[in-house]
Amino acid sequence: MTSDSIDSKLRSAVPSPVADKLPHIPDSKDELKSEIQQEAKAAASSGLSQLRSFAAGGFGGVCAVVVGHPFDLVKVRLQTAERGVYNSAIDVVRKSVARDGLRRGLYAGVSAPLVGVTPMFAVSFWGYDLGKQIVTSLSTPEISPATGRPTQLSIAQTSAAGFFSAIPMTAITAPFERVKVILQVQDQKTKPGEKPKYNGGLDVVRQLYREGGVRSVFRGSAATLARDGPGSAAYFAAYDGELSLLAVTAAGGAAGVAMWIPVFPVDTVKSRLQTAEGNPTLKGVIREVYGRGGVKAFFPGFGPALARAVPANAATFLGVELAHQAMNKVFG
Repeated sequence: MTSDSIDSKLRSAVPSPVADKLPHIPDSKDELKSEIQQEAKAAASSGLSQLRSFAAGGFGGVCAVVVGHPFDLVKVRLQTAERGVYNSAIDVVRKSVARDGLRRGLYAGVSAPLVGVTPMFAVSFWGYDLGKQIVTSLSTPEISPATGRPTQLSIAQTSAAGFFSAIPMTAITAPFERVKVILQVQDQKTKPGEKPKYNGGLDVVRQLYREGGVRSVFRGSAATLARDGPGSAAYFAAYDGELSLLAVTAAGGAAGVAMWIPVFPVDTVKSRLQTAEGNPTLKGVIREVYGRGGVKAFFPGFGPALARAVPANAATFLGVELAHQAMNKVFG
């Protein structure tokens, strides 16, 4: 009795939905060896795809920081300043440049995101690639009658993969954003002639750890995930597929806007939670923000955030696409 007949009998003996899930029983040792080799190649291809996504995401992140950091600095200072300190985003820029000069005035705290952005975006795009593989494995892909290949993921599936990408990314994003926002706002808390409390990113980490251990360094992690989960779902849902460089750039800008609109109030709470002195609670920060001006108080810096979202995220997706194209040319 051949193994092929065993395979046929086994499939015919169980319901069709179950039979479709059963692995094929090889006909010979050569066929078994061939199937193992094919599975090994598929695993290697999957690993290579994730590695390329990791590298491309890191390069895209650097592009995002260079383009978007001044906008982000204005947003954070508007979110964390006391009422009346600034009249508008332009007022933040004018006072920051007048006090600290052009370079420091617009790029204060840039060291933390530049150091953290490569692993942050790399993990994000790697997580998204892994999330797509997980979503694909848990669903039955539709086959295109025109090409005979699986169709693209639906918007819901892409969103699920995008949300998944935020889970591993939070472990990197939360501490780096804690350092970044502290450095961004310390100048507005320092009186003229007074020495700043922190000398740089490493000094922030050292003092935070001394004051409250690892928990202090990672303060705001839950708020970061609450922001980046739905944000990443909208982010990747707005862009996915084979596009020209111009279309990729436009889609990146649209993705950035789609990400920020639903989660901006969460970002405001996160920024205040991560820059507050002592041991604030999430509920206490929300109550404090609401008491400062109701619902409107959750949206300071909304204009600069959207203004940043378009060029910064367009630069991110363009950087990612250019990195993928470069790797395809070099490695095939």
